[in-house]
Amino acid sequence: MKIIKLDAIDSTNTFLKEMAVNSLLENFTVVVAKHQRLGRGQMNTEWNSEGGKNLTFSVFVRFSGLLVANQKYLNFSVAISVFEVLNDLKLSKVSIKWPNDILAEGMKICGILIENSLKGNEIQSSVIGIGLNVNEPFLSNKQLKAVSIKDLLKEELELDFLLRELVLKLEKNIALLEKQEYDLLEYRYLEVLHKKNVPSMFKTNQNVLFMGKIIGVSKDGKLQIELSDETIKEFEIKEVSFA
Repeated sequence: MKIIKLDAIDSTNTFLKEMAVNSLLENFTVVVAKHQRLGRGQMNTEWNSEGGKNLTFSVFVRFSGLLVANQKYLNFSVAISVFEVLNDLKLSKVSIKWPNDILAEGMKICGILIENSLKGNEIQSSVIGIGLNVNEPFLSNKQLKAVSIKDLLKEELELDFLLRELVLKLEKNIALLEKQEYDLLEYRYLEVLHKKNVPSMFKTNQNVLFMGKIIGVSKDGKLQIELSDETIKEFEIKEVSFA
């Protein structure tokens, strides 16, 4: 892996995407910033963190023959990679909240943003942005509903070590993706999906409340929720949330 370290940048994803346009990047090139001024999450939500305390980085990955129709498995492989690193650290109650937030003890510890470059019906390359709460305390601010590794382990971790562990896991799981081990990736993702098969209260983006339980992810990446009458509804990102 090639790692490019920056002191401050608006967005590591934007920086890496521009690099990919202007040069031939080595696969798994990483851009990591001590401070990211304009970090972005899904649907252009903001992701802010204290400089030098957390991991904010992006990874460039090139593909051969990955169909756009199989994009959800890319998402699975990235989320599983972060999950595995945190699980190896013995954090308690780590789970994946659809589509790709990572939770610990029910609070957000990591956000992921995957931006793809397409050609025809294939994904040519992806820039995978990861923001992981490491050494910044979050539990003192109850409104954030966020947590860091330091909050849970009561010690600071070395950021370079964590970065390398995360990229190595990405390499391993993206290798499974390239081998088309789709069933395995889906099994491992659903096995740790937050509140899967647990009756829960949900809210639509129209503020309609309903009871249901998450049962899976559709072929095109939508969240599948089984309602009380046993019918199944599918939802896009931001169309539904836990009430």
